[in-house]
Amino acid sequence: MDEQVKKVIEEAIAGHDVVLFMKGTRKLPQCGFSAVVVSIFERLGVEIHDINILENNAIREGIKVYSDWPTIPQLYIKGEFIGGCDITREMYESGELQALLDERGVSRAA
Repeated sequence: MDEQVKKVIEEAIAGHDVVLFMKGTRKLPQCGFSAVVVSIFERLGVEIHDINILENNAIREGIKVYSDWPTIPQLYIKGEFIGGCDITREMYESGELQALLDERGVSRAA
């Protein structure tokens, strides 16, 4: 992976509590899986930093190498890779996601 791409990815992950590498944006998701993850965080009142991988093919391919995960979306919370849509949905439905956010000190809207 290109060092510049790696740096962009690492800075995004380090600079925000919740980062979602997705197709489209949180305001206009361009894939159903990305839309599901966005909607979960909207329900939780958690601000996410979205990165539209459709705008930059180097980041689209680079994030897959960086995380060693082949699909998009990809969720990071406080620098830790969580997974994709299915994992996020399962964690949300079990309450594990909410517990993780609270444990990591991620602020949620009242």
